[in-house]
Amino acid sequence: MKILGYNGFSSIAELYGRLYGFTPESVDRHSFLGHDAGAALFIDGELVAAVEEERMNRWKKTTAFPINAMNWCLEQAGLTYDDIDLYAFGWKFTEEFADSAITRIAGAPIPAEYRLQALGSFGELYNNAFSRTALLRDFTEHTGHTLPDEKLICVPHHEAHLACGLTFAGTDDTAFYISDGQSEMESVTVGEVRNGEVNIFPSLTISAADSLAMLFAEVTRYLGFVPNNDEYKVMGLAGFGTPPELNPFLEKGIVTLTDDGRYTMALANDPRGPRAYQPLFDDAFDGTEDDRHRFDFRVKVATAAQQLIELATSHHLHALARETDLRDLIFEGGLALNCVNNTKLLRDSPFERIEVSFGASDPGVSIGAAAHTAMARSESLSAPSAPYLGPEYETEEIRAVLDAHASELTWEHLPGDAIVERTAELLTGRTVIGWFQGRTEYGPRALGNRSILANPSFPEMKDIINTRVKHREEFRPFAPIVLEEDAHKVFDLSTKSKSPYMTFVFPVRPEYRERIAAATHVDHTSRIQTVGDEDNPLLASLLRAFIARTDVPCLVNTSFNVAGEPIVCSPADAVSCFLGTDIDHVVIGEFLVTKA
Repeated sequence: MKILGYNGFSSIAELYGRLYGFTPESVDRHSFLGHDAGAALFIDGELVAAVEEERMNRWKKTTAFPINAMNWCLEQAGLTYDDIDLYAFGWKFTEEFADSAITRIAGAPIPAEYRLQALGSFGELYNNAFSRTALLRDFTEHTGHTLPDEKLICVPHHEAHLACGLTFAGTDDTAFYISDGQSEMESVTVGEVRNGEVNIFPSLTISAADSLAMLFAEVTRYLGFVPNNDEYKVMGLAGFGTPPELNPFLEKGIVTLTDDGRYTMALANDPRGPRAYQPLFDDAFDGTEDDRHRFDFRVKVATAAQQLIELATSHHLHALARETDLRDLIFEGGLALNCVNNTKLLRDSPFERIEVSFGASDPGVSIGAAAHTAMARSESLSAPSAPYLGPEYETEEIRAVLDAHASELTWEHLPGDAIVERTAELLTGRTVIGWFQGRTEYGPRALGNRSILANPSFPEMKDIINTRVKHREEFRPFAPIVLEEDAHKVFDLSTKSKSPYMTFVFPVRPEYRERIAAATHVDHTSRIQTVGDEDNPLLASLLRAFIARTDVPCLVNTSFNVAGEPIVCSPADAVSCFLGTDIDHVVIGEFLVTKA
């Protein structure tokens, strides 16, 4: 059976802009449902292709209908739209959902004119984006293919997240914890998978109105960053602070941990919207508008917010552990990108094994929707352990792009081992290299095929890349890639044997902190990626060649892009990024490229 999973609404950005003022220029430019649009193709249970739409249309976190991603997946497999048996969409907005939303809005404690306005706005969203009729219309308008109703399978959002996690976890019976900003109605869904059957625990479900991830997004906004995009900056800032003895979010009642293991928000369903939290934050931290841009104030708030995430999820997971005897856990959803929290849960929760996939946030629902649909039809899934699922380019395609920029670039063709050896030699110095190889990674992390690499033994390398290359805040840390067999020697991995997706943070062992200074955060931790010969042999070979020359056990690895842009996908993207930054060299396939 051929199943194409996808995520994205063509009209959602226009609707949110017109109805709520969420324009491309506003701070809420990523606060849409359907963000991280993409497509993924399964054939007879095998995941053969997946790519995010942003890599193709070059719009960060795009919500657009994923026409480019769909077309590429079909071309990769030599298929047409008619050849696909089922199309799986990672949301399910039913009529019951609509009725519930209408009832909630109609009963809101606001003047009648505002209730009517809210009902009108919701009606436009539902009729023009969420409804099944709108989905079918959207599909036809973009593909030119009339999709029979029976071929469209709408998968509940959290069930798509779960299926993505199951696809890559390598475990059968397992507990699960899905936590994000919101699904159709919830923010957290928990339960267990036993003998292939999914059992959700309704008593531990948390509504979208009590979303911990959305509260963290409001902290992100409060500190002057972009919600649903810059939460990792808040997580990074937290490393500069010391967690408070009493958490202000809990002490001031902004969040309440309940006796049943759940948590609630003070302003759940507040008709003023999420920005109503701002006065509560000011009160909790004695803050003013000027304070929110001071580094020390940002650190104070970020540290407390990070501690809150850790306390609330741990509180909830202990309740889950009381409901199940399973001690493997799949953690998916946007909150699972908080890798600092993931490590705390790994060390302190009752679960002995925690798996977070490379598609944990919303890019994963395209894979998950298709996987869920396949599993529901009793298909056995076969998925690669590595995330390299997107486009790759032949030598002649790369050469054509270089020829088009012949006045700006010079290059050498170094086939076979020569490209690895020359790159390793360059990396012994204070050199920044764009590394472009094979198929592009799937998900929000650059995992070694579309990466910027550097030598972490030079402490100033972090500042060089932040300012000259990435054009981003100086406090931002960088992650290292390390050979799987060397990881335990350099980092305290706790119960982990590997961490291939940058979804956990581990302490750097004291004897290595200076040796990899540019990849060690201020709190002596690193968000590592382990690499093995099976998953990425070329990158493993480069690491070995670099280690042989330097005795430095890892490389700095950050995404091949600049702030605000998607990770590069094509050779043309890579050359454009290279020419617009102070990257010293770019290695594209077998070509070592330098600015003329």
